[in-house]
Amino acid sequence: MTKVGAFIPARYAATRFPAKLMQTLGDKSVIRHTYDNTKATGLFDEVYVVTDSEIIFNEIVNNGGKAIMSKRSHESGSDRIAEAIVDLDIDIVVNVQGDEPFVKREPLQKVIDVFADSSVQVSSLMQVLTNPQFIEDPNYVKVAVDTKMNALFFSRSVIPYPRATDITITYYEHIGVYAFKKQALLNFTNWPMTPLEAAEKIECLRYLENGVPIRMVVTDYMGVEIDTPEDLIKAAKLL
Repeated sequence: MTKVGAFIPARYAATRFPAKLMQTLGDKSVIRHTYDNTKATGLFDEVYVVTDSEIIFNEIVNNGGKAIMSKRSHESGSDRIAEAIVDLDIDIVVNVQGDEPFVKREPLQKVIDVFADSSVQVSSLMQVLTNPQFIEDPNYVKVAVDTKMNALFFSRSVIPYPRATDITITYYEHIGVYAFKKQALLNFTNWPMTPLEAAEKIECLRYLENGVPIRMVVTDYMGVEIDTPEDLIKAAKLL
């Protein structure tokens, strides 16, 4: 039977909003909302927070959850998870961002379901982007896909560029929720950073540059991602 695990990479020292995962949202911290809502989906054999912080580790473990302390420092959440899964009995690994407190079942189900196609090694989520301001915003990572819904490219630039003005173009925003076959993730961490990944600061480009397709799945919006103090205010209203 295929074993599916959810892993939530959680750094304490976020650049734009330090200690954001420990901010209180309603009656508990952001990271506990993420953990509890991931577990509540019922999709996973195991759910772990993977962290470099004793504060976050204790927050999860002292409230009945499971956490793994990173042994080394890591550039990305994928690297952090890869270290944690090396000796775990797991087939499909789902990376849930720690700053996504409104995790829902349906989008996670979709990234897992595509592995019914045995050729899929990596999958991820995207949503339709319609606001021109967001389409042009480099903080919104855009993705272009082929007819089989495999990613062609990820960019902070506008892709595709609207050279033709007489057709309707669908723009997609990449949402940073991934699922991987275990070996695909372990391979990723053994490859050096690639040129396009370094230029765009988008880690999943490393897969494309090494010839590994990423199967994209369209979803509705996941909620509010906590990147700034303003996002926390938005999240509190949504709660």
